[in-house]
Amino acid sequence: MNIKKKSISASYLAVPWDCREVIEEEMKKGTQGKIFYFCDEEGVCSKEGKIREMKELPNEGVFVYLDKGERIRIDRIITLYGKPGASYEEYDSYANACMECMGGYEKDEL
Repeated sequence: MNIKKKSISASYLAVPWDCREVIEEEMKKGTQGKIFYFCDEEGVCSKEGKIREMKELPNEGVFVYLDKGERIRIDRIITLYGKPGASYEEYDSYANACMECMGGYEKDEL
């Protein structure tokens, strides 16, 4: 799914504490599952695994590191093991878009 690639590589945005708490809770429980997030390659990507650690990198942001070595910036997480993440509202706004007020039709079809 290719969604708004230009915003994906934007600078790091602050994440509400409740999102961080959910990450820490799932890390402590050792939860295994899928994490959906905005990525440069396809717009929306997913990785599967357990969160090994959460770490802040200067001038880059806060990342979660999975047990297989992958990292995901936490402000780009859409869902974490089925729970809404910091970017869930941004993702949901695409579903609520007006489709340019033509109901999905092309001008010549109206």
